[in-house]
Amino acid sequence: MSRKLKVALVQERADADPLVNLDRMLARVAEAAAAGAELVLLQELHNTRYFCQTEDTAHCDLAEPVPGPSSERLAEAAKTHGCVVVASLFERRAAGLYHNTAVVLDSDGRIAGRYRKMHIPDDPGYYEKFYFTPGDTGFEPIDTRVGRLGVLVCWDQWYPEAARLMALAGAELLLYPTAIGWDPDDDTEEQARQRQAWQLVQRGHAVANGLPLLACNRVGFEPDPSGQTAGARFWGSSFIAGPQGELLAEAGSEAPELLLAEIDLDRSEQVRRIWPFLRDRRIDAYGDLLKRFRDQ
Repeated sequence: MSRKLKVALVQERADADPLVNLDRMLARVAEAAAAGAELVLLQELHNTRYFCQTEDTAHCDLAEPVPGPSSERLAEAAKTHGCVVVASLFERRAAGLYHNTAVVLDSDGRIAGRYRKMHIPDDPGYYEKFYFTPGDTGFEPIDTRVGRLGVLVCWDQWYPEAARLMALAGAELLLYPTAIGWDPDDDTEEQARQRQAWQLVQRGHAVANGLPLLACNRVGFEPDPSGQTAGARFWGSSFIAGPQGELLAEAGSEAPELLLAEIDLDRSEQVRRIWPFLRDRRIDAYGDLLKRFRDQ
């Protein structure tokens, strides 16, 4: 017996108009459902261009409540097409309090849950600490009709602790809506190293936890709205991996794409029997993981 799940990733470019972007996402959800997808993952902050390239309080006007206009339209699409949709929104929680939030819409149109991004970067071109409050939802999977989803967001994908905690809480899939790209000034070799590291670390999470993993990235060039830098070229390359890190599907790095694959959710059980990493963990010896660094 196996539980087969058809999944879809929506890798897209972003325009300046949020309504245009949302309409495009809704059309892609319909397309994915028509192709048989029961679970559709959208890219990080899909309603807007990646505004965190600079610090500007005016960009906070892009935030909206959850539930709110976008989540309601996405919920309607999930119900209409009978699929689970994992969206990524700039959440306005209160005046001056915002989150980078993944919202899970179940196939009946209800909000099954939300995950607020825990790890917030602050790097050149990725000034997210200026906009986003670190999440307070913890690493809790979200139950849906298609299974228990371990939803994380972008920068979280570099941290094995986040994936492991989702696995320990019973997640059946790891999902990462993402917005990551190159500095156009980086040379070709550096760009290749960054992209390979990004995929490699996530495939490692799949292996270490014996879980399928979905990573959905945006694609295309987006200018720096301030004109201070060369902008960012998002490298796409969205992918779906199985519980041994094997690539089931991979998108290109240059163009929008609807990526589809079938996952056998019961295969994790078999993989964990031959690679019993959870059984062999030395939880009695990991106390120092709670330290920032082990000073000698």
